[in-house]
Amino acid sequence: MRNPWEEIPLSDYENHMKLDSVMQLQAMNQMMNGQFHTYPVDSIMILGVAGGNGLEHIDREKYKKVYGIDINEGYLEAVQERYSNLSDILECRKINLLEEADKLPKAQMVVANLLIEYIGYECFQKAIVSAEPKYVSCGIQINLDDSWVSDSPYLHVFDDLDRVHHQMDADSLRCAMEEIGYKPIRELDYPLPNGKKLVQLDFGK
Repeated sequence: MRNPWEEIPLSDYENHMKLDSVMQLQAMNQMMNGQFHTYPVDSIMILGVAGGNGLEHIDREKYKKVYGIDINEGYLEAVQERYSNLSDILECRKINLLEEADKLPKAQMVVANLLIEYIGYECFQKAIVSAEPKYVSCGIQINLDDSWVSDSPYLHVFDDLDRVHHQMDADSLRCAMEEIGYKPIRELDYPLPNGKKLVQLDFGK
């Protein structure tokens, strides 16, 4: 059975995420600006790169290599088209992390925003062990109510995600990262509408 993320049109995903009632695209963009500039690294991997939100913040003088990883080939094609100015340092790879985490390249830093929810802690551990980064920065959604997808005209597009979604909490993520040798070094909150927030958790080895 195909992963539901292979079926969701990028336009529906992005239009939902940037609604005033959702604001996740904007919050993640702000988060990624900080993620890209905080640590002394020159290679970075974005797991679940989707359409490349945030890549405009990549500093060409800092980064020698940027990997964009996603399960949806159409998303990766959009990234390459949108960010052709990064073509000499940006490499997009179609990888199903649930089955192919061992195929990840090495990078000094891994960024994973709204990604662990769809692969689970154990698979994320495998991905990090494979990539061997010095720093890991994760953005997870914390729900202050019972709903994990905000209401929008695009809501039906996400119906199949229920079968791959995992509820997140910061303590469980910290424990999972400590199990593979990563210590928490930073935490930031990004409030969202509809009783939700994004929490950025950074780890170092």
